[in-house]
Amino acid sequence: MNVQQRVGPYTLIDKLGEGGMGVVHLAEDPAGRRVALKTMRPDLAGREEFRRRFGKETEAARRVARFCTAPVLDAGYHHGPDGEIAYLVTEFVEGPDLSSVVARAPLTGSNLEALAVGVATALAAIHQAGVVHRDLKPSNVLLSPVGPRVIDFGVAQLADTPGAVATIATMMGTPAYMSPEQARGEQVSPAGDIFSWGALVTFAGTGRAPFGTGGVAEVVYRVINHAPVLDGLDERLRPLVERALDKDPARRPTAQQLVDQLLGRTGVPVAAATKAVSETWTPVVRLAPPSAPPAARRKPWLPVVVGVLAAAVGAGVTLAAVRPWERSGAGPGTPAAARTVDALGSRLTVQIDSLVRQGTKVRLQWTVKNVGTENAPLFGKFGGDVFDGTVSRVSIVPPGVGNPLYPVVKDGVCQCFRIANAPFAEGEQLQLWAVFEGLPETAEQVDIDLGPLGTVQDVAVTEA
Repeated sequence: MNVQQRVGPYTLIDKLGEGGMGVVHLAEDPAGRRVALKTMRPDLAGREEFRRRFGKETEAARRVARFCTAPVLDAGYHHGPDGEIAYLVTEFVEGPDLSSVVARAPLTGSNLEALAVGVATALAAIHQAGVVHRDLKPSNVLLSPVGPRVIDFGVAQLADTPGAVATIATMMGTPAYMSPEQARGEQVSPAGDIFSWGALVTFAGTGRAPFGTGGVAEVVYRVINHAPVLDGLDERLRPLVERALDKDPARRPTAQQLVDQLLGRTGVPVAAATKAVSETWTPVVRLAPPSAPPAARRKPWLPVVVGVLAAAVGAGVTLAAVRPWERSGAGPGTPAAARTVDALGSRLTVQIDSLVRQGTKVRLQWTVKNVGTENAPLFGKFGGDVFDGTVSRVSIVPPGVGNPLYPVVKDGVCQCFRIANAPFAEGEQLQLWAVFEGLPETAEQVDIDLGPLGTVQDVAVTEA
């Protein structure tokens, strides 16, 4: 590395990334604990305005609760050969950033929903501390083993700082994700972060920023004047994203309102929202690039269920995407045989046991068994939101019918299996069920959408 091997009491291990204010390193503290250490760029260290902003960043970071963010462990100054260097230390956990993951495949299903909730929760914590992030973008969202983490307050300023100077901050955001008011150089409020949330969720779910790509001036013009392009975004998220991307900051929801609407209840504490995200998040797997020589490859990390940690920067890694499987039965009137799928962080076998009709009502029963080595909690993976432990999202699609059938809800209760909030470890098995109404009497086979477990085609319907 073209940097000092030690900064203060910390030993530098590797360079992780570089931003507008400085460089982020993987480092070790005196106890051998891995941390993320950010140093101010040496060529900027002598500028008093940057030094003041670094001090504000430290103060802001200390005020933010650790929910879905990177808690600050230490901050200070180090005297080296190139002069005095300011540094900031945060907790670190290894994981890919959102940008590198979406480059391989957009997020879908429960992980897209968990991302939306997790980032909104982080913004709620940030804004409750009186801070505006100002540079929320895919490379500043790290996908840790327990959920998304918003990182790098590199251009954050205190929301209550009187007479804040906008000349530098205006140029510090990322055009495709900055709000119209920030693009115009106006004072940025927490509502600016909400606009960035809408742009980020659009990118995560479609692989495209809502205002396109191109030169800075071109993108900024679209941000200020054009409607966002949301084609392909999950319809359950689209209405809220549209509100977040309103050109008028006053009409955007707050971060807490985002959390409440995503989870379907009012006044959800950030701690509860963080817990819900971690329980429904399917970890991604980091793989070494195939072209890298063996000696240069880093040891891959496997998904594990751990306590909530935060991180300081993404390492630009890739995603081994888990894709739904589709498998028809051996023939008309024959349920699909048991299949093995890689899903929810482990390897599972899925068997459609029966699909029995009585009139227009039908009862589906299927079995899921964990044949992998990793824990794969099922709670919240098949429900309408991260607090829903039922299988209410499972649906059946009769041939020629445009709208799928979802489980019956009677007196506000889903007529379907309720999954316990518990581990689902190697060798464990569950038999799940759901009741549907409105199946055409002429339907002899249907497709069954098991959510994160994929779609089973041409499953036979048996008469009671």
